[in-house]
Amino acid sequence: MADAGNEGAAPEPQQPDPRAKLMQEVAAQMDAIETDCGDNYEIGRVITIVEVKTPDGEVRIRVRARQYPWVTLGMLDWARKSLEAQIAG
Repeated sequence: MADAGNEGAAPEPQQPDPRAKLMQEVAAQMDAIETDCGDNYEIGRVITIVEVKTPDGEVRIRVRARQYPWVTLGMLDWARKSLEAQIAG
C-alpha cells in the first residue's frame, strides 16, 4: 500500500540493470563483428575495459583479460594505435 505522504510525488527513476547494460554492449560488438566478417570468423583473445561508478561517486576502471599480462599490454597498445589512426583519418 502506498504511503499517504508520497501521494502525488514523482516515482523514483529506475536505475538500469548494470548486467543488462554490459550485455547490450557485448551484443552490439558481436553484431559489428558479424557485419564485418560474416559467418566465417573465430573469436580470439578478449579484453574488457569497463568504467564502474559507485554510489559514493568513485569511478574505477576494470580491465579483465585471460592471457599473459604482456599479451594484454601488446593488445592494448595495438588498440590505442589503431584508434589513433582512425582519428587521424
